[in-house]
Amino acid sequence: MGLLDRLKRLVGAAPAAVPVDAASTLTRGMATTQALSTQPLSTQPHDKGGVRQVAGEVPDYLELQEELGRGAMAVVHAALDRRNGERVAVKRLLLSAELGPGDLAEARARFLREAQAARALTHPDILRVFDFGTTAQGDAWMVMELVQGHDLSHFTQQGRLLPVGLVLGIGVRVARALDHAHRQGVVHRDIKPANIMLDPASGAVRIMDFGIARMADGSRTRTGLVLGTPSYMAPEQLAGQRVDGRSDLYALGAVIYQLLTGRLPHQSESMARLMYEIANVKATDVRELRPGLPEALAMVLALALEKRPELRYANGEDLAQDLEAVLSQVQEGDCPTTAGVAPLPAGGAVADLDPFSATQRIEPTS
Repeated sequence: MGLLDRLKRLVGAAPAAVPVDAASTLTRGMATTQALSTQPLSTQPHDKGGVRQVAGEVPDYLELQEELGRGAMAVVHAALDRRNGERVAVKRLLLSAELGPGDLAEARARFLREAQAARALTHPDILRVFDFGTTAQGDAWMVMELVQGHDLSHFTQQGRLLPVGLVLGIGVRVARALDHAHRQGVVHRDIKPANIMLDPASGAVRIMDFGIARMADGSRTRTGLVLGTPSYMAPEQLAGQRVDGRSDLYALGAVIYQLLTGRLPHQSESMARLMYEIANVKATDVRELRPGLPEALAMVLALALEKRPELRYANGEDLAQDLEAVLSQVQEGDCPTTAGVAPLPAGGAVADLDPFSATQRIEPTS
């Protein structure tokens, strides 16, 4: 279904939102919101809070080299694959003495789920996983392609926004990569700027971190457990309802919106307020935050960010085609673009102003 047909459907449909009770019930019963290991990798000391973190061993055919990044529960090194002489990236689970047996088991399961989901997908814009496994001691590791560049969280603030055409091109590629994953029965569930890599020099784009992906083989999180990054989660995902590929497309709509404006569709210092707005409040028209953007682009984002999944894009290919249609209209001078990307600060770190931009575990109480 093309853009014009979908716009006609939207105009003819009465606005409706996910019931407030779905979000408010979860808010009232919320016990914890705990950041998980899929927050962006950064260089951190090897000791955290005085607790030693030890990375697991890897197979003999890998020669570990420089450390590339470190997150809450994983570390990534460049490595040499001695079998073919190629450089790869090796991600290893960090084992911390402060984690209980249950948390260790969950962390290991999520790590291996990421490897299994990504290895099952063959697409040029999804980070390839070549191998993964565990040691006799239970340590987990995965071997991935080595990609240069930065994740998109580096380009979400005023002063370093990407050109409009580049943002739309990234959106097209991510939408098609998600369409491929969804057709294989994999829902990512944590699409956000930090989980999309961009190499401006080569134009490479990669979706990464399938750590909380849901696969068609029936693997699930614990009953009542909501996983994801609140600022990018669709209303049904925040409410703990069943999600499908349309939830990923909502998150992609939020990512594109942020890359264009430097702001999220909904943001708040309060989790309760954030959840209420995502479920009930229409996002500000993107043109109010970045005047001059095409009306068609505003309409595409409005459809991607629909509260009810049945009114949203049905699949990633539909979204990709509409973004391509808008991209074909965007000529130099037609809408505001950024002439160049501002250099990243020393170390490549960018301050994160959103308190809910990390992957969260939300456990409602009974």
